[in-house]
Amino acid sequence: MNTKQEETIWKALDSFEIEIPSWGFAQTGTRFGKFIQPGAAVTIEHKMADAGQVHKFTGCCPAVAVHVLWDFAEGKQSAREVAALASKYGVRVGSINPNVFESQCYKYGSLGNPDPEIRRAALEHIFDSIDIATAVGSRDISLWFGDGSNYPGTANIRRRRLWFEEGLRAAHDRLVQGERLLVEYKPFEPAFYHTDIADWGMALLLARAAGPQAKVLVDTGHHYHGQNIEQIVAWLLEDEMLGGFHFNDRHYADDDLTIASIHPYQVFRIFHEIHYYQWETGASPRISYMIDQSHNLKPKIEETIQTAMTAQELYAKAAIVDHAALAEHQEHCRLIDAEECLKAAFAEDVRPVIAAWRRSKGLPENPLAAYRDSGYQEKIDQERAEANRGAVSSYA
Repeated sequence: MNTKQEETIWKALDSFEIEIPSWGFAQTGTRFGKFIQPGAAVTIEHKMADAGQVHKFTGCCPAVAVHVLWDFAEGKQSAREVAALASKYGVRVGSINPNVFESQCYKYGSLGNPDPEIRRAALEHIFDSIDIATAVGSRDISLWFGDGSNYPGTANIRRRRLWFEEGLRAAHDRLVQGERLLVEYKPFEPAFYHTDIADWGMALLLARAAGPQAKVLVDTGHHYHGQNIEQIVAWLLEDEMLGGFHFNDRHYADDDLTIASIHPYQVFRIFHEIHYYQWETGASPRISYMIDQSHNLKPKIEETIQTAMTAQELYAKAAIVDHAALAEHQEHCRLIDAEECLKAAFAEDVRPVIAAWRRSKGLPENPLAAYRDSGYQEKIDQERAEANRGAVSSYA
């Protein structure tokens, strides 16, 4: 690796941050059950403390996504109290995530529900979430909806789209300057016949209908098999409609595996499209990099640290693609040479350069090993074990 590439990696790492989810530190499971981890977070303070450990050892995770229902349950914690807890542990509140899918009233949908009272209730919850964002200075309100139908003929698909447009416009009108609505999509589940926002194109149309402060949120697990996600990224970049990512990975359907555990080259290609766009246009798009994974089997803090380290490596690899050479090869249809530009960058071992960057920031060269040596996991396993034993009986 040459000096120019090393300098490029340092510059890329200086600007790269990835947001981690509060719910990634709590007990989670599958449709069939969950396996209890004794040190899992029980309270919002636990979540912020654990997130602080991730940022302490990686230096790239200063923001924590919060979930309005799970982190502000029954008004026990005010927005400012949660922000103060985050600051106490060296992090800040990141994106605000409303919940319009778990309550019983959302059985037939939220903003797409035929009942205007339920649509109004969902919108009020989104308003409350925007108010939380304003109170703590968060930029993004991330919207995911489980709305749809399970059987043909049971829902008016066109009318539901209009209800969504109406609701999102109202939510957009609630935003203050600098805030954004990020509209996510998912092709199936919990609705198995149709989902109201099933792909990036639907999310794009709804974001445009909402207003200029609405963008598309790309979840890397929310696509059909074989989907070219980096093409979606390229199109959204060109239209200035890419708001952010929920990074994870999947093998069969949906998401929740650790980033790049199945498709590392795909994540590299996604990052490459962003770097290439920046090189070609000189633009600096406001992209939120976020993690949305369910840490069911791996130790939660360790998996989050592993995720951050992997993201840094792939982002660094994508940064050193020779864009000038690539552009020339593409212009002259030199297919092999163009492809080799990507493969050469992907094959580089960037870990020594990242280790040197970490040393310069006063960070451990190996964040995962340093965390394991810190004794924090043994401490919380002991302190939280009794509270987490109760999670077994409450779930059964």
